[in-house]
Amino acid sequence: MGNRPVAALAPAFAPPRLIAHVVNRLDAGGAGNGLLDLIAHMPGDRYRHVVLCLRDHALLHTHLREQGVEVIDLHKRDGPDPGHFLRMVRALRALRPDLVHTRNLGGLEGQLAAALAGVRLRVHGEYGRESGPGKERAGPGRKRAPGFLRRALRPLVGHYIAVSAEQERWLIEQVGAEPSRVSHISNGVDSLEFHPRLGPHAAVGPDGFMRDDAFVIGSVGRMDDAKNDTTLVEAFLRLISSPHAAHSRLRLLIVGDGPMRAECQAMLERAGAGARAWLPGERPDTAQLMRAMDLMVLPALAEGSGNVLLEAMATGLPVVATAVGVHKELVQPGLTGILVPPMSPDVMAAAIADYCRIPEMGARHGARARGQVIAHHSLPAMARSYLAVYDALAGG
Repeated sequence: MGNRPVAALAPAFAPPRLIAHVVNRLDAGGAGNGLLDLIAHMPGDRYRHVVLCLRDHALLHTHLREQGVEVIDLHKRDGPDPGHFLRMVRALRALRPDLVHTRNLGGLEGQLAAALAGVRLRVHGEYGRESGPGKERAGPGRKRAPGFLRRALRPLVGHYIAVSAEQERWLIEQVGAEPSRVSHISNGVDSLEFHPRLGPHAAVGPDGFMRDDAFVIGSVGRMDDAKNDTTLVEAFLRLISSPHAAHSRLRLLIVGDGPMRAECQAMLERAGAGARAWLPGERPDTAQLMRAMDLMVLPALAEGSGNVLLEAMATGLPVVATAVGVHKELVQPGLTGILVPPMSPDVMAAAIADYCRIPEMGARHGARARGQVIAHHSLPAMARSYLAVYDALAGG
């Protein structure tokens, strides 16, 4: 055998390292589903996972358990609650993970807990609406609190992950992160689950909602002020009040729940358009409902993650989206969709009308959109990018 170095006698493999993911909530949605997708596509022989959830884990616990992932609830209460932080420190000390990955402002305190628990490798990701540019408002007396907390905990973060180029710039310019310690990793999407429909519209919604030649305007997401669904409803009402014959085909489908859902429904009812719209609330069959749509419209005032946009593109839908945040990075105007100014129902209505009146344009844009997702936003590609960050921190 000769004089082989001692290192060469080491085992050819090592047990998988443990990553502790710290999240605020595990509800179905961008951050929760993104974590689920990441874990599902990471090599199990390299890394295993545990999730620490500040607030009760809710909808995704079963899915994680099916993947063999333990979920630890920290039962954080509203308002000041030091107890949950102590429970987090104790849990991390007991788990002894190799790496802690915190997410968004809600999970950022996990960086301090990890440091106190002696975890050396720490990653923080900014993934969407509760983080990033334009999200420093926190109410009277707390206007600067989010930015201050991020800057105060910055020395504890070994590496940052930004879901968009805009958030990458914001982390560097506003939070003060070193450029070499920030990675831009776009979200991925399951192009098998989200695929174009293969035939006519699915029969969705209450009786009388669909018709054979319907043109379904769709939107998906939490219905709150930031998502700005009232602008979409206003645009829809403008269109159906128009005498153009094609507009009689229009139907509106908004999937999601939140404080603005009742207001949007009331707007439709007051205009006598309730039968031409369906607002079913949060649904587990989003992929199927997207295949009932002809166009995705995203009227948000700010957007950091772009999950719904990518899912719509994978479904082969053209997109009308506000020119904000990650929308500007993902939508190619005139090729995969149309960008419109926020809070502009007339401009939005005109863009929707173009797709309604020129169906071949929507087909072309939707096909290009799906091609863009398959080429650049697959889940395996996303997982490989995370793997590169984890491996670099852990020494390969």
